Amino acid sequence: MNYQNKYTKQQIWDFLAEIPDPEIPVITIVDLGVLREVEVLSNKVIITITPTYSGCPAMKMFEDEIKKKLHTEGIENVELQMVYSPAWTTDWMSDEALEKLNKYGIAPPVKGSHDKGVLFENGPKIVQCPQCGSKNTVLKSQFGSTACKALYQCKDCLEPFDYFKCI
Repeated sequence: MNYQNKYTKQQIWDFLAEIPDPEIPVITIVDLGVLREVEVLSNKVIITITPTYSGCPAMKMFEDEIKKKLHTEGIENVELQMVYSPAWTTDWMSDEALEKLNKYGIAPPVKGSHDKGVLFENGPKIVQCPQCGSKNTVLKSQFGSTACKALYQCKDCLEPFDYFKCI
């Protein structure tokens, strides 16, 4: 089958934009910025992805779901390439993904920032509560429900919430 005659690069991106993150199902692999490149050749489709961090348990599922989705769409010959450079950063997340996280109850990362302040005298960053919007929050643990999240609590509404760490 000649995939170039049947599928455009945009169609492939659109197919893959339906694949949710297994840990945070309100965002997709496209929203997350994990999907880096799509190449449509005559005899195969090459998909390039970047892990959010080394050892991310979701990457195997991403790979499996990409192949499954493309097979469902009639694309049998799929090659997956994992690239590590440049390293993934939360800055690659779409604005739509940040809004989806907030609506879901996870405080999104602040674009262009990093969480190293907690290691130095700056202390933890100020994170807005996704429940009530207050900035009167406190870091409870650098380790949340998954490795990419930290646990915060709002001092106003008293609700605990996850914060998607900046990388």
